[in-house]
Amino acid sequence: MCSFLLYPLLSTAYLSNVGLNTTENGRELQREEEFPEVKVDFQETFLGHTSPISRCRFSTSGDNIASASVDGTVRVWTYDSSTPTSRNATIYCGAEIMSLDWECKSDRLLLIGTADGGIKAWNVDAKRVVCDLNTTKAFPRVLDLKCSPVEPIFVSAAASRGNGSSNLDKMGFASLTVWNMKMWKAMTVLPLGEDPPAITSLCFNHNGKILAASAADGMIHMFDMSAGLQITGWPAHDSAISSVLFGPDETSIFSLGTDGKIFEWNLHNQGQVLWSRDCSRFFNHGNAEAYKHEMGLDFNGRRLLVTSGSVRSPIYQIQGHMSGLRTLPHSGAITTVHWHPTLPMFLTGSADHSVRVTSIS
Repeated sequence: MCSFLLYPLLSTAYLSNVGLNTTENGRELQREEEFPEVKVDFQETFLGHTSPISRCRFSTSGDNIASASVDGTVRVWTYDSSTPTSRNATIYCGAEIMSLDWECKSDRLLLIGTADGGIKAWNVDAKRVVCDLNTTKAFPRVLDLKCSPVEPIFVSAAASRGNGSSNLDKMGFASLTVWNMKMWKAMTVLPLGEDPPAITSLCFNHNGKILAASAADGMIHMFDMSAGLQITGWPAHDSAISSVLFGPDETSIFSLGTDGKIFEWNLHNQGQVLWSRDCSRFFNHGNAEAYKHEMGLDFNGRRLLVTSGSVRSPIYQIQGHMSGLRTLPHSGAITTVHWHPTLPMFLTGSADHSVRVTSIS
């Protein structure tokens, strides 16, 4: 079922110019500023995929990387020549990969969600699928998966198949299911109300007690996981939300809309915007609408990396007054991003079939 192969890692470096809108104190300025290019310590390119990249994630330790493409393959690999390659693998899932997440307490298990209702648990040491779950037939598209940082559980955000022509209509309705990772069984379905819009992104807080979920109608929902109930929610965007992340001290939460707007919300004063940016100029390129935009926050919570319909992605400075940065370019849209858990290093996956590991100063 599985073959194991690590393709060559090739160093790359490119130059070009891109301008960005900027904001100050949450208010957009009517000018553009060219962000400087990141200063790269090293960059490696993984060429093991033959289709556009849909997701890429560092493992909990940062030693291993999982990357998925729309052709239904997931590859586990390492960028560091000093790291053993014994876990390197190719996993064939038979359907488009829509979500990936690593078990939080170790690098042992990788969860994979597909467009046909499949949720696979891959054991990287045994190199095999140890559990093959399925969502209900009504909700086949697994838009996101998140493991609890504390408990042996994970949550799946699945959606029905929409019938409309717009991306929002195609998302369908939502189902949020909590799964037990010891028994590999569904425990409960979190309440969302009648015919809820699709849940697009999930994020746990540090102790796993609170789950944030963003929705296709622009809402952010917050759940108390011990009670299995929604505790609050608010309309955060006029568009669908594609990605949601807790801030570094968990007194705030970031949301990215499909319109390219980013907000940081105060969790102590609900509805208050602490910081915002408009990266819509990066979204309006060719086939960018075909991908689900996402963002990644670095380990110290100071830099926010966002996907892009262009060949470059913006990196916004959350703290301080430094201007943002821009990545070295791929040759296609940047479809997925992720930061290393402890180092100033990030992943970018692209429609050009490549995944890059970039270490910056």
